[in-house]
Amino acid sequence: MNIRSFFNRTFGQHCLLCGTHSDAQSVCRACHAELPWHRQPQCPQCALPTPAGEVCGACLRHPPAFDRTQAALAYAFPLDRLIPRLKYHGQLSIVPALASHLSEAVAAQSRPDWLIPMPLHPTRIRERGFNHATEIARVVARQLDLPLGATHCQRIRDTPPQMGLKHDARRRNVRGAFACEGDVAGSHIALIDDVMTTGTSLDELAATLKRAGAREVSCWVVARTLPPGD
Repeated sequence: MNIRSFFNRTFGQHCLLCGTHSDAQSVCRACHAELPWHRQPQCPQCALPTPAGEVCGACLRHPPAFDRTQAALAYAFPLDRLIPRLKYHGQLSIVPALASHLSEAVAAQSRPDWLIPMPLHPTRIRERGFNHATEIARVVARQLDLPLGATHCQRIRDTPPQMGLKHDARRRNVRGAFACEGDVAGSHIALIDDVMTTGTSLDELAATLKRAGAREVSCWVVARTLPPGD
């Protein structure tokens, strides 16, 4: 046990959300229960809500390269505050809570051969100092005892941010953005990311992995952006 773990176990810590004492957990039990868990009936492929958990019309019309999606939470308050603080302000103390929520949501899923985080272009990593998806994936890999392929895939094009782009523009933006150098032939891959919005980046990365021989690709995301009213 390292010094930080000993301190947390002995003296506890404060909840990331409300500031109350939360033992050794990042989020206290009360706040944990109030999080926007994504548990309603949903499309098994992209995790958008559907009336009876059937595949949605969009996935039927244009099947994505990934086979299924598991999202822990809806991208709503407080996730829409926490995740930007991690990504753009370097608050790495948020990582354990996000990773733990994701581990909890995927614990019953079939075990993949590799966890692969959504790659960032080296330019973005130099700007931020880290890849948030990799940091989340490290914790999930440790908690679930799964192998981490942090360098299996690379982002070879420094694409503009997807935020604000419409679906077709997002797809064009990430076309050819990834390369796979790891041995994934015949493997089940779980892609790790913070938020799935339209899924175009995950779709392009999954397609890259399928071309490299991956047998199956799942998306494990901390949060899913949902249509208004869901």
